[in-house]
Amino acid sequence: MTQTEKNNALTNSNIFILSGNHAAAHAFRQARVGVVSAYPITPQSPIVEKIAEFIAEGKLKARFVKVESEHSALAVCCAASAVGSRVGTATSSHGLLLMYELLPWAAGNRLPIVINLATRALGAPWSVWTDHQDFITIRDVGWIQLFCETN
Repeated sequence: MTQTEKNNALTNSNIFILSGNHAAAHAFRQARVGVVSAYPITPQSPIVEKIAEFIAEGKLKARFVKVESEHSALAVCCAASAVGSRVGTATSSHGLLLMYELLPWAAGNRLPIVINLATRALGAPWSVWTDHQDFITIRDVGWIQLFCETN
């Protein structure tokens, strides 16, 4: 590739500056997730808000299932995955703990489910700052965990 071709490729590319939450929502859209179920919890809320926006605008052909808790969100994902849908949810902190009952069940049944976790501290003192306590609690329940190198 010549220098001119490299320059043209760079100027013709689409560059977006996104928050981590919006980048996660774009990943759901690009993966063509068919069922999304989530319950809002800080700092995860912008992820599902953006996904709902994509669905409303027709940029993502998916069903967004509104539920009363994170436990129900993962139950919906388990059921939809079991019948062959591409599924995903997003949560944070205590929301992940509320999902805990279903995490080993989903792993044991080898259900392909994506959970985007916006990490946040657990317990007292109450905190909305990022922390690793939430994902460490589910380290041994059978889920593959992937992390960004930097924020």
